[in-house]
Amino acid sequence: MGRHGFGRGEYKYFNYPLPDLVQGLRTTFFAGLAPVANRWNAAMKIEVRYPHKHEEFLQRCHDAGQTRPTPLLLQCGKGDFNCLHQDVYGEHIFPIQVAILLSEPQRDFTGGEFVLTEQRPRMQSRPEVVPLRQGDAVAFAVRHRPVQGTRGTYRVNLRHGVSRLRSGQRHTVGIIFHDAN
Repeated sequence: MGRHGFGRGEYKYFNYPLPDLVQGLRTTFFAGLAPVANRWNAAMKIEVRYPHKHEEFLQRCHDAGQTRPTPLLLQCGKGDFNCLHQDVYGEHIFPIQVAILLSEPQRDFTGGEFVLTEQRPRMQSRPEVVPLRQGDAVAFAVRHRPVQGTRGTYRVNLRHGVSRLRSGQRHTVGIIFHDAN
């Protein structure tokens, strides 16, 4: 990650064909998240709608030249961290992604908390630490999400990352539903 300015640690993207478990998670999660993504886009007055089947959305990506798979494994050791960022890899973006913690906090590592920030219009950014245990998953916005305000719905930009590890090794699988250029 360091050579790209994304922090310290190592990430590796899966290649097609994806492992059965990763493909299964991607397909299953998409089916449940597509209706949420469609509600979000409707609330934010974004015209894009997502099909119910992940294969149909991937075809949209592939037709636009986004053919590289994006699910990945992230490994962090002592002193490593993942800078706040957004996983945007092309024109076609699914607005929600999932991270699954594979390691056990306090046993396998210390520090290394999953962090989200909301960049709210005309306000200071708000951080949120998501406490995860081994096997827990968190679904979160890739770029922005709708928030109901006093004057209607507005977009809040989000970024995510991992705080610095104080000890041990932390492993995470990232399930991103759009493919990359």
